[in-house]
Amino acid sequence: MIRSRLDPGSEEYLARREAMLAKLGELDAEHARAVAGGGGKYVERHRRRGKLLARERVELLVDADSPFLELSPLAAWGSDYPVGASVVTGIGVIEGVECVITANDPTVRGGATNPWTLRKTLRAADIALRNRLPYVNLVESGGADLPTQKEIFIPGGRVFRDLTRLSAAGVPTVALVFGNSTAGGAYVPGMSDHVVMVRDRAKVFLGGPPLVRMATGEESDDESLGGAEMHARVSGLADYLAEDEYDALRIGRRVVRSLNWRKRGVTPLPAEEPRYPAEELLGVVPEDLRVPFDPREVIARVVDASAFEEFKPLYGTSLVTGWARVHGYPVGVLANARGVLFSEESQKATQFIQLANQSRTPLVFLQNTTGYMVGRDYEQRGIIKHGAMMINAVSNSTVPHLTIVMGASYGAGNYGMCGRAFEPRFLFAWPSAKSAVMGPAQLAGVLSIVGRAAAEARGQAYDEEADAAMRAMVEAQIEAESLPFFLSGRLYDDGVIDPRDTRTVLGMCLSAVNSAPVPEPAGFGVFRP
Repeated sequence: MIRSRLDPGSEEYLARREAMLAKLGELDAEHARAVAGGGGKYVERHRRRGKLLARERVELLVDADSPFLELSPLAAWGSDYPVGASVVTGIGVIEGVECVITANDPTVRGGATNPWTLRKTLRAADIALRNRLPYVNLVESGGADLPTQKEIFIPGGRVFRDLTRLSAAGVPTVALVFGNSTAGGAYVPGMSDHVVMVRDRAKVFLGGPPLVRMATGEESDDESLGGAEMHARVSGLADYLAEDEYDALRIGRRVVRSLNWRKRGVTPLPAEEPRYPAEELLGVVPEDLRVPFDPREVIARVVDASAFEEFKPLYGTSLVTGWARVHGYPVGVLANARGVLFSEESQKATQFIQLANQSRTPLVFLQNTTGYMVGRDYEQRGIIKHGAMMINAVSNSTVPHLTIVMGASYGAGNYGMCGRAFEPRFLFAWPSAKSAVMGPAQLAGVLSIVGRAAAEARGQAYDEEADAAMRAMVEAQIEAESLPFFLSGRLYDDGVIDPRDTRTVLGMCLSAVNSAPVPEPAGFGVFRP
């Protein structure tokens, strides 16, 4: 059992807690922007048409009182597009079956696909395929947002490729069509295994009446061209004809129930709550990420019974490694203790990752790293090859990886601790997280040193005033681009979460990954450092 040394009554703890609560207030405000969709005017117009909102459709589709893990809710944050990218994606339970669910938000430009919608949709399909989760699309889309076609037309073909690959892999795809599904939007039901359309509402066609008139001179109306009843009776595209949206959702649930879906992964043991309350996670991470904190305090409030079998506790102490369970699922945990990764930590991590692969145990990475150590002594002792060894182990590990960015995620430490480029099954960030090639002050300092050396080489006096202005500008830019909202807006994670929800989120992710079979081992034994 981990014995916590956290003092929830100390001034230091209370200051950290207040700083985290302030960040969570900002997060709530940004989530509210995503929930607002296209804004009050368009939401009201949608309601006047007798239609449900995207999240209302999701809520009625999933089992009552079951959790819904929304993914990438801040997509497009900081861009010219609405927060949320006009689509809701996530993992929910339908008739006891975990499914990936996407729902177009028609209050945002009719549910049209912009560049961030595309990236978010592709991420959802990737999660469905890698974790063998049935994929349910709640469709109401005007196709591509035409002014941005140059950015979405060519890569957008992956949406249709992914649907067919899911089906080929035996992962069911279901489309519930609630309204207009034009052009690219028409191919979603066209390439799904099961299709439900709402009578008098669903309109599915490659080209609507105006386009048909322009292309062929033919006069037609919506219903005869692509109405739900036509597709149910004539074209055969619709497998089920629903009377209204509620009926479509009921039929969708029945379709999922009829799949007779079975999970192929491990069955968890009975879960035990941690000995310490999740509420205390609010005061663990310092506001200044240069100040280290003990990740065992996080582990103690996340894993079952706060039980943690630490691996090599006396070696490579800047990285904590060990075995635990989360909601009954066995996991191996790697957590940064003091930020910097030295040769010892790299070798320790490599061995631990290989051991996890031997036992087929998923890995949880808790990031708070400034990267691999630099300096003459460390270079001579082999930090490059040892860091490369760790990155090699992460890259070729075949067990599921789950990553939580708690604090700093700088430099190659982001890579060694399984950042987005290394394709963890899921990656979430806390509001305290920051990620960049290096810290803002360090990056600005490097640019200053390079500029000063260049001036000296030319025999010129160095402009100290301009240097100070440059450093301030660069620090401000890197700080802004390191923040979790900015990174989440670009889908470098699957969402920014409340630290108190970490155990729940990890439990849902572990359950999701075990819908798929346990992956085959990589084929190598353990190389001891």
